[in-house]
Amino acid sequence: MTLQSIVDKLGATVALGAERLDTEVEHAFASDLMSDVLTLKDTPVLVTGLCNVQTIRTCDMANLDVVVFVRNKRPTEDMIELAEDNDMVLICSQYSMFKTCGLLWELGMKPLY
Repeated sequence: MTLQSIVDKLGATVALGAERLDTEVEHAFASDLMSDVLTLKDTPVLVTGLCNVQTIRTCDMANLDVVVFVRNKRPTEDMIELAEDNDMVLICSQYSMFKTCGLLWELGMKPLY
């Protein structure tokens, strides 16, 4: 599926990376624990409610480049700047993490494990 299909399904907004919405993705991982994110071996879409600069830094270390923030969280300018430097896509969903993951599942998103 494309990032655009994710944005459409979630009724989400794109805070950064709108030019990359044709990117194909297949797997997602949901967590607010960045220590769990650092254990990832693949490059899924990260679904998280943790919205701070450390989230962006952790994603950079884990080679993740797509973040879906849930619960109407919005990245700060500092976060957007850092994410832009690391060629990331930042998407903002109004829904809870549970509902966001359910909608992604309906769309055909696969879990990482």
